[in-house]
Amino acid sequence: MSKRDYYEVLGVAKDAGEREIKKAYKRLAMKYHPDRTKGDKDKEEQFKVIKEAYEVLNDSQKRAAYDQYGHAAFEQGGMGGGGFGGGADFGDIFGDVFGDIFGGGRGGQSRARRGSDLRYNLDMTLEEAVRGKTVELKVPTYVNCEPCGGSGAKKGSSATTCQTCHGHGQVQMRQGLFAVQQTCPTCSGRGKVIKDPCNSCHGQGRVQKTKTLSAKVPAGVDTGDRIRLSGEGEAGEMGAPAGDLYVQVNVRDHDIFVRDENNLYCEVPISFTKAALGGDIEVPTLDGKVKLKIPRETQTGKLFRMRGKGVKSVRSSATGDLLCKVVIETPVNLNSEQTELLEKLQESMGEGADAAKYRPKEQGFFDGVKKFFDSLK
Repeated sequence: MSKRDYYEVLGVAKDAGEREIKKAYKRLAMKYHPDRTKGDKDKEEQFKVIKEAYEVLNDSQKRAAYDQYGHAAFEQGGMGGGGFGGGADFGDIFGDVFGDIFGGGRGGQSRARRGSDLRYNLDMTLEEAVRGKTVELKVPTYVNCEPCGGSGAKKGSSATTCQTCHGHGQVQMRQGLFAVQQTCPTCSGRGKVIKDPCNSCHGQGRVQKTKTLSAKVPAGVDTGDRIRLSGEGEAGEMGAPAGDLYVQVNVRDHDIFVRDENNLYCEVPISFTKAALGGDIEVPTLDGKVKLKIPRETQTGKLFRMRGKGVKSVRSSATGDLLCKVVIETPVNLNSEQTELLEKLQESMGEGADAAKYRPKEQGFFDGVKKFFDSLK
């Protein structure tokens, strides 16, 4: 067994994924495989080391042991006995790696064609999303054929093993230096053929149908959340497992509230007299109206937090808050009496230095403007 670091041998990082490791091995195998190096003993030995590294790093259990103990994990029979180099058939290893390009896999056995996953877009109101709801879904999909039970064969008959690939689903072909696997042309990779197909599904084992499902949407879901219904996707061909159905949630915009994770925001208009004098107002929540105390001299844009009046998280027991932003509304459509009262109010608050007592922000702003223009002179 080589003592070189396996990650270094393949030229990958220690956090490399399975695809990256396989890609690195393919690249090195193309360069060092004995069928390509024509008797070069040094490169043949190098390929043995490369293959040894790949067999460890491509196996999750062996890789975990190697990461923890290094090469010692495979000495003295560790991990079920070492011996990665001696006696292995290079053609088998090479075919195993490259077989998947042409539809093959480990051992050459065909896999049942699992049905496709489906997505269902579900629109909900904010109230429905916050409280949760059981919804009825009508999903056009493929379902198992009832007359043949999903086998694809006419009742009383069954599929037989393909004589071309002998049930493997792939056939091996020689192309120059390489032995590659391709999908069997007779059975299309299924490993079996149906000589007497079902009249309902014509040998597919499934038929198109719109099925009705009931799905429970938990309280607190938000736009972008997905609910997985296992096995409710398309039925597989010839009795293969069905795919899954993913319900994609979209919460429609609300007329009053804006949601940010578990918090709700809303704007509450108040009169300028209420803002100046203070008092109680009613604000909406998803559970009804509640009272909010407005302190004297409240400025527009101030946020009031109402704890626990937001949305309960779908992933925990935490509940968000409701944040109310008060917006002072300027009165309109004033009659002559109201106009006169406002003019008297304005006169009573004075101008210049006296105004700063009643309108500090306004006076501060214009003082800043004056200083700015003075600095330009």
